[in-house]
Amino acid sequence: MEGTGVLTLPRNQKPMVCVEYPGLIQDVGNMLRTLGGEEGVSRVYADPAKRLELYFRPKDPYCHPLCANRFPTTTMILRVKKKTRKKKSQDPSTGEPTPEGTISMEILGVVGTVYKFQGMSDFQYLAFAGSSEGSTASLYDKVLLKKPEKEEYFHQEIHLHIPPPIFSRLDNPVDYYYRPNINHRDGYQPPHLSSENLIGLSRARRPHNAIFVNFEDGEVPNEPHPAAVKKWKKLCTNTVDMKVEQEMRRLFTCRPIWSRNAIKANLCLHPDKLKLLLPYFAYYMLTGPWRSLWVRFGYDPRKNPEAKIYQVLDFRIRCGMKYGYNSNEMPVKAKRSTYNYSLPITLKKPVPQAISMQDLTHGLGSLGSKDSKKAPPNKYRLKESVYIFREGNLPPYRQMFYQLCDINVDSLQEIIKRNDGAESECNERDGWCLPKTSDLLRDSMSLMIKQIIRSKRPALFTSPAASSDSKEPLAYESGEEEDEEEEFHPSEGSENEMETELLDYV
Repeated sequence: MEGTGVLTLPRNQKPMVCVEYPGLIQDVGNMLRTLGGEEGVSRVYADPAKRLELYFRPKDPYCHPLCANRFPTTTMILRVKKKTRKKKSQDPSTGEPTPEGTISMEILGVVGTVYKFQGMSDFQYLAFAGSSEGSTASLYDKVLLKKPEKEEYFHQEIHLHIPPPIFSRLDNPVDYYYRPNINHRDGYQPPHLSSENLIGLSRARRPHNAIFVNFEDGEVPNEPHPAAVKKWKKLCTNTVDMKVEQEMRRLFTCRPIWSRNAIKANLCLHPDKLKLLLPYFAYYMLTGPWRSLWVRFGYDPRKNPEAKIYQVLDFRIRCGMKYGYNSNEMPVKAKRSTYNYSLPITLKKPVPQAISMQDLTHGLGSLGSKDSKKAPPNKYRLKESVYIFREGNLPPYRQMFYQLCDINVDSLQEIIKRNDGAESECNERDGWCLPKTSDLLRDSMSLMIKQIIRSKRPALFTSPAASSDSKEPLAYESGEEEDEEEEFHPSEGSENEMETELLDYV
């Protein structure tokens, strides 16, 4: 019986990475430069979400890269040696020639990650000028600014060079299936096209029958849209929905104005059902000091000075060098970030979701058991921090919409209540508050946030330029001069979140 050898793995071996290079390598140094060098490959490897880019012309700014996708693998790198003899010899017993040599193998390491270039090479755009004789001349020395030049440099005559604004956004070819012609029913009328919508909608939006009110509108609605009542009554068929309806009625009874996040923190309801229940109890304010809030039917905050405490405050955490920290160093995440945007060429592999025994039992119970009509789990309920501001706590996001009554700080409430009992006029910017009340609140809240960040990350304020006295005036925190007054526009304020919410109800 022939014996078998055992290959042992080397100890303390660093992880190795494989790159399936789409070319014939003659110079390893040139090959690494096309990948950004060893530092560039290491930087890409440190971030699992990044793709490895290959530039066939690294010094050409117009070179479009090839992208490699990252895959896990279990591969070994072997070093195989074959020892050969110069002269062939024969076995004296059998007279047959002996083997030419022996083969030895050694494991150099284990590869856990591989980068594969699976896409096509995109179009490459070169900066050159052609002549009538068929010759070409490079334009890089004329179009690339390598050093400060005088004015005469920008007035010289050169060939027109306009690079394409974008290359193809896909690596692999795809089959495009054109939609067939749509056959409408008899009596179909095409949607009306206006100057605001020349292209038209791809599909009709699913209406939720919400009523929208502007600050300058005359009267507020006293009852919901009939379609909203019909739609909710059609959906409200079990005891859970009836209980949620009673809870919503109780919320608007004790407080006439709510934000959607505040309702989510006080009511456990599926978001799709919340879209149908809110228009049943309240209308939506589009502009003014109560913008992006839901107001109980029949209640007009413009005529009730006690509605001052329900006004909205658009607060954003300030960042910059003069505040001692930039946006990347803040311990508060952003709601949306361009860094999380993934291009269409990025491969997205679905991750299998683990199922728990609890989820399985819930799924079986919904088939007709007695527990199928239990109250929904609290996974739909938000935390109080999404709408309440407390001293000593950081907001969950960098941009927050607080109602004045939800700012639980005594010093800030004193600013709000400066004119209690003396409210005379309600305007679109300050509502029932004194002028620049929102500015004073933002300045004080920004100072509190800075003190919290200073205590959580003192290393950010160790430099002389960044460190400052905690008792510095609030005007410095605001980043604005006292004598400069910003011009107010009726629709002023952040509309990112408001527009996102509007899309759910239009």
